[in-house]
Amino acid sequence: MRANHPTPGHRSLPVHARAAAAPPPPRRRRPRAPASGLLRRLGRADRWAFDRVAAARLPGLEYVLPRLSRSADHGVLWFGTAGALAVSRRPRLRRAALRGSMAIAVASPAVNILGKQAFRRKRPVVDLVPPIRIRWKLPTSHAFPSGHSASAAAFATGVALEAPPLLAAPVAVAAAAVAFARVYTGAHYPGDVLAGLGIGTLAGLGTRMVWPARPPVARVTRAEGEDVQVSEDGAGLVAVVNPGSGTGGEVPGGLRPGNAEAALGLIRRELPAAEIVRLEPDEDIDKAFGKAAERARALAVVGGDGTVNAAARAALKHGVPLLVVPGGTFDHFARALGMETPAQAVAAYRGGRLGLADVAYVTPASAAAGPEEERLFLNTASFGAYTELVDRRERLERRIGKWPALAVAAVRTLRHAEPVEAVVDGRRRRVWLAFVGNGVYGSHGAAPTWRERLDDGRLDIRMITTGRRVPRTRAVAAVLAGHLRLTPGYRAWRAGALEVVSPGGELRLARDGEVSSMPAAVRFGKHAGALTVFHPPED
Repeated sequence: MRANHPTPGHRSLPVHARAAAAPPPPRRRRPRAPASGLLRRLGRADRWAFDRVAAARLPGLEYVLPRLSRSADHGVLWFGTAGALAVSRRPRLRRAALRGSMAIAVASPAVNILGKQAFRRKRPVVDLVPPIRIRWKLPTSHAFPSGHSASAAAFATGVALEAPPLLAAPVAVAAAAVAFARVYTGAHYPGDVLAGLGIGTLAGLGTRMVWPARPPVARVTRAEGEDVQVSEDGAGLVAVVNPGSGTGGEVPGGLRPGNAEAALGLIRRELPAAEIVRLEPDEDIDKAFGKAAERARALAVVGGDGTVNAAARAALKHGVPLLVVPGGTFDHFARALGMETPAQAVAAYRGGRLGLADVAYVTPASAAAGPEEERLFLNTASFGAYTELVDRRERLERRIGKWPALAVAAVRTLRHAEPVEAVVDGRRRRVWLAFVGNGVYGSHGAAPTWRERLDDGRLDIRMITTGRRVPRTRAVAAVLAGHLRLTPGYRAWRAGALEVVSPGGELRLARDGEVSSMPAAVRFGKHAGALTVFHPPED
């Protein structure tokens, strides 16, 4: 075999030297992460969109949008709008103001404390933005997400969950204009604004977790075949007015009329042919409503829920339709029908729309008890701590007004109330707080306030039962927060009937806010679709 010899002139190198002299292999590029590439493309698109907006010329808005943007600093625009809604005396608008403010309280910290510190994005370079638009001090905070946009979307979403479309739409337009103004004035990239809008919208929708949005109108069964003669001037309508309703103790000396007096003035203007009956302070309310219902083609009631309760009894007895005109402090039944103002009630009467609503009752459980002994309620009946609260409120309201009296009574009652021994549907319980609702309520609070239907044929039963010791701290916190389900001993169920026995003697019971004494053994039930009522058209 021939040996391998190096050729002449070739210098042999050691193996390790040849390896060191060899050229290095080509380096493979590490593949770029898809997410990183996507972020770069989004960043380029964001800057391109910002430049297009900066180059845009919108005649008439060069002055408007910068001022609108400044008006939203620190939420001034939105809290000012909330204040205007709150003083409107329209419960639906007040709820919209409160929900919008709650949403801002969630969205603003989420963006300014968490979001901006997490991303730390720099503000845009404003070289292309015309100086006429830059009339604001350059922000020192980070750009992403936009706090102004988050607050705007949060407030607009909160308002939209409660307010009618005629109000929610302008607020939404204003929120969109503020968001666009943040790009137009050079404060933010479009991506900052979109992220802020998303966070704000989620904050607004999230308020429903602690405070469910209520429907504007609770549905009732349409009254087929019911006929009532309705005239534009109110002929045939008898309106019974409780002048003391709705004052709330807010206006000492009668410097401003109460809700009932204001409603009465509207009825006189809009329905001049209607007969007006004013209740005197010591008058027998059942007798007054009975006489009015005898001669009425339709019976109207102006007052609070207790007065409406008496009117419903007369309307049922004489078979006339009932027009509920809000004139009290709470007006739960009127609001459930979708009539938050006297003007809406007048419009419902003129529209002639009739529906059938359920009526709940409580009656002695003895076999001898007849229909004449039934005590009706349209909203809720309760026993336990709530009856003590009502008693305390009534003692205080003449001196300090209804709303302050309610707050003081609630604190004292929740601190000092003791459970009631009761046998509920055959089971012995110690009941701290109990509500029986005429229909299923959608809210979760201690005093349920809204329903989706007034004709479901069911009772909504909610109780806090206790052992030897009342968990006052947790119970009070849950009641005030509106989540009874967080309270130890909370139970809720729906049924068509309920029996309660008080071993200690008579049972103190509050029906539609009016407290009375009942026999030791009582039975709750319902008359489905028994009450004919006027109602506005459903949305």
